[in-house]
Amino acid sequence: MEKYIAKVKKYLEKINNKKFMFNLFIILIIGIILLIVANIFIGQKKVAENDLESEKIFNSSMNDDPDYGSLLEKKLEDILSQLKGVNKVKVMITLEDTVEKIPAFNTTKNSETTSEVDSQGGTREIVREDMTIQAVTGSEGSLIVLKEIRPTVKGVIVIADGAEDLEVKEKLYEAVKTVLGIASNKVEVYSSK
Repeated sequence: MEKYIAKVKKYLEKINNKKFMFNLFIILIIGIILLIVANIFIGQKKVAENDLESEKIFNSSMNDDPDYGSLLEKKLEDILSQLKGVNKVKVMITLEDTVEKIPAFNTTKNSETTSEVDSQGGTREIVREDMTIQAVTGSEGSLIVLKEIRPTVKGVIVIADGAEDLEVKEKLYEAVKTVLGIASNKVEVYSSK
């Protein structure tokens, strides 16, 4: 072991110490620059992956729920078929739009103000603001929804056995208006074949 240490000492004595230190310093600087550049690229890649993941979560959560119109139709068919004098019921509901979900977001806002005075006595104020918006997800990665806006009903058609009786037809008509909270000109009731 001492033999190797002696060889290293002899080698270091042969080379110029200033030149060796300069080369070592250059290598150190290059290494630091490479680490900074790699960190920047990895950070940008992670941000892009997080944005893509948030978008996937948002889109998948929007499509997880059954169709709102179909759900309303099914519930309305079930309740209307319970009315006296009504047997078989088919309902069609037309909606203005689709269900709109408003997701939860974390917003971070940073503001930095710098005042500079130049040699002539003039002042300059620099204001820098950064804002980061990130979708909030639950423990299973699902998007947390703050609010769900249901679409408005454009029109309803009810076809029912027993609707030829005017009293039954009026009950169906009033039931649909009441349950959906819509105007009478948006509801039509017909008897089936």
